[in-house]
Amino acid sequence: MINGLLGRKLGMMQVFNAAGEVIPVTVIQAGPCFVTQIRTHERDGYEAVQIGFEEVPERKLTRPERGHLKEAGVVVRHLREFKATNLSEHTVGDVLRVDMFQPGQLVDVVGTSKGRGFAGVVKRHGFRGGPRTHGQSDRLRAPGSIGAGTAPSRVWKGQRMAGRMGNDRVTIQNLEVVEVLSEKNLLLIRGSVPGHRSSLLEIKHAVKG
Repeated sequence: MINGLLGRKLGMMQVFNAAGEVIPVTVIQAGPCFVTQIRTHERDGYEAVQIGFEEVPERKLTRPERGHLKEAGVVVRHLREFKATNLSEHTVGDVLRVDMFQPGQLVDVVGTSKGRGFAGVVKRHGFRGGPRTHGQSDRLRAPGSIGAGTAPSRVWKGQRMAGRMGNDRVTIQNLEVVEVLSEKNLLLIRGSVPGHRSSLLEIKHAVKG
């Protein structure tokens, strides 16, 4: 059995449980995904199942990409590889749907966080900044000293400074599946997940669940 699926983040909403409690959930369009290739030890040196998501017109892909997908008989925009407990259960062209997940199950969600551009140390690392008084005029959000002068006479590698923030691969573990809407290929997951609306996500069975 394959351990994950591809999907798109649609946004957040609220649902009520049987006790009347409000639960914040993220709505994900998960699948349908198509098995496009089986990776084997003999040919590739490792085992995995490659799946594709989001069908598009042929003109959206290059000729090599269309040739790679010819055996599967689909034209998809995104390809990812997932581990599987038994490769013999899957063949090229199989369709994977959201009903592989069940309510109450724990999953890990992988996505790309929102890009914040160039950010200072207060926003990027939570620095306090300088004093707001005693005559200073432009050090409110400055980092302060970044290293000693004499020894080691340099800035340590990894020093927290201003720089590009966000747009990183982020994994959130042990999120609960609240509801599975198979007819609409929708997955409701408790809490928030990385990325902006319409961003690509990987939903996997929880490693530590």
